[in-house]
Amino acid sequence: MSPESRDIAHMSHALRLARLGSYTTHPNPRVGCVLVDSDTDSVIATGFHVRAGEGHAEVNALASAGERAVGAVAYVTLEPCSHTGRTGPCARALIAAGVSRVVIAMRDPNPQVAGRGIALLEGAGITVTVGVMMSEARALNPGFLSRMERGRPFVRLKQAMSLDGRTAMASGESQWITGPEARSAVQRLRARSSVVMSGIESVIFDDSRLNVRADQLGLEDHPLGIEALAALQPLRVVVDSRLRLPLAARILEQDGRTLLVCVADKASALAERRMLLEAAGAEVLSLPAGKDGRVDLAALMSYLAEHEQANEVLLETGAVLAGAMLSAGLVDEMQLFMAPTLLGGEARPLLALPGLDSMANQRRLEIREIRAIGRDWRITAVPATLTEVETSDVEIEDGTGVNAVTSD
Repeated sequence: MSPESRDIAHMSHALRLARLGSYTTHPNPRVGCVLVDSDTDSVIATGFHVRAGEGHAEVNALASAGERAVGAVAYVTLEPCSHTGRTGPCARALIAAGVSRVVIAMRDPNPQVAGRGIALLEGAGITVTVGVMMSEARALNPGFLSRMERGRPFVRLKQAMSLDGRTAMASGESQWITGPEARSAVQRLRARSSVVMSGIESVIFDDSRLNVRADQLGLEDHPLGIEALAALQPLRVVVDSRLRLPLAARILEQDGRTLLVCVADKASALAERRMLLEAAGAEVLSLPAGKDGRVDLAALMSYLAEHEQANEVLLETGAVLAGAMLSAGLVDEMQLFMAPTLLGGEARPLLALPGLDSMANQRRLEIREIRAIGRDWRITAVPATLTEVETSDVEIEDGTGVNAVTSD
């Protein structure tokens, strides 16, 4: 086996380890590390980052290796950190352990690192190789990279539709368009997201919970344990310009936080309503209005990145908010689940997209994947204007696709 092939094989192993943290590392990136004997090319120890505040992948692998790490080659999916946060700098830990070489999939875009980890390693006389399986490493952390490079989360729009492109009957009835495999997959998608976001109309009609349910994840064999995967509930965000959420809504009864986002210029008129909702368990955020008089969605994405450290946002909502996010250029990836059924011309459409009055104004997509999910089909697509954005690495570890159904 050539040296290049060995590097790819060990980095592939590190990427598989990193995926084990897909549901638990928020707001940190998913990172894996493999330590290899430089003489025999055999694996000495492995590690991955489990959750924020605990050991990083490199530290976990070094703890397992002990003195065997001296002279070893370390394969890491992301540049080792060089700063002290809730844990110490991993670059210095690798230096102290006496590794001889570090192979890194990609540089860390975090300004606190941004090449400093590599510089520390090289300054200590350690050979550093950067860029092995870089595209795969980027796909593993689309949200972290988006937050660091663009100042907003990676937004994934999930919708379920019939073959004729409808999402619900005219009355709003929609349970269930897709099958049980898809309903389980949507739970996994929620579990990997920092935020699950919806519009007030969808939440009121469905009395949505928007939470992660351990018994529906379908990950009983995950090494971290299914309860640990469901323990970190994503922030639930409801775009509710006039604070119409009912005080008895089920979403307020769930573990974790629910954030209602209203329009700032209506805040004084809504003061009493805000107090009632906060007493019922909601948090309320007022933001400026956009051109349509509703919540400025770009400002909301910036807020989620800066104040909530949100990496990935799962948008589960109706046609109006979905169309507004897409029109604003805030959707990075679409997960469209198509069920083998027909709902008819009176049923509700997939998206409300204003201004599409001619073929010249159509919104083109680039399809990245079509996959069977149970009896349904998942279409992964990105807006054609965002084709430079890598498709995210979703649920590869259990071989399934993602998502479905309504926002329950």
